[in-house]
Amino acid sequence: MLLSSCASKKSAYLFTSFHEPANEGLRLLYSYDAWNWTDLDHIFVKPEIGDAKIMRDPSMVQGPDGTFHLVWTTGWKGDQGFGYANSKDLIHWSAQQHINIMSTEPTTVNVWAPEIFYDDEAKQYIIVWASTIPFRYPKGQEDENNNHRLYYTTTTDFRSFSPEKLFLDPGFSVIDAQILKRGKGDYVLVMKDNTRPNRNILVAFGNSPLGPYHDYSKRFTELFSEGPNAVKTDKGWLIYYDSYRLKRYGAMSTTDFKTFEDVSDKVKVPEGHKHGTIVKVSRRTLEQLKKSIGK
Repeated sequence: MLLSSCASKKSAYLFTSFHEPANEGLRLLYSYDAWNWTDLDHIFVKPEIGDAKIMRDPSMVQGPDGTFHLVWTTGWKGDQGFGYANSKDLIHWSAQQHINIMSTEPTTVNVWAPEIFYDDEAKQYIIVWASTIPFRYPKGQEDENNNHRLYYTTTTDFRSFSPEKLFLDPGFSVIDAQILKRGKGDYVLVMKDNTRPNRNILVAFGNSPLGPYHDYSKRFTELFSEGPNAVKTDKGWLIYYDSYRLKRYGAMSTTDFKTFEDVSDKVKVPEGHKHGTIVKVSRRTLEQLKKSIGK
């Protein structure tokens, strides 16, 4: 996701989004600099699957063939899968699928915030999410039904998926994970410590997208922060997050994931925006998308 001054004239950013109570569907924000965002004010995918018929935490990536792949949370509790759809142009979408990935663990409480990452070395997609399996892991002050660990599956075609496996047990309840690649053998995992009383954001480092991850950082956002999503810009990285107690979207700037500067007052994020991921696209893709909805 490197961005040069030349490339910036040909590129733009899309930020997947939803509004509470999450029954409308996929929204998209756009930006030319990753700092100032505008809502396209349109529903691109209306949720049709899962008992609750909701779409939370939409995560999207563009594959090497240009196809956009979207995954999302389909239920708050009592749902053991996630949603999936794809599109070539972000205008026309495939039929939605419910991937019942945790059915092998019948006591699973939930499947939250699936995050999709394309591993360009292994040529496969990795989907990471948070689930609670009661009495499986030690817990702190959390309720047994709120003691999460991270799990994952891999796929190359979105028709067959590898069996779910444990992705990360850091010794505490963890949700909202995003894999970042800085270079070959150099990965960062951004995540939320969901323990009481923390509930804020940290990072860890690994040599592979599947870990193991180590050298956990200090928590660098205020309490009651979640849904972190990082994007590479021409000056480093921006980590956006939902500061839900303050009812605003926050942002941290970093160049090394060791020191962080609060730049929340320097970014502009539309009111109502919730937990999503950022994808760099061509200006042509954005202009075609805007034209399709009369913008």
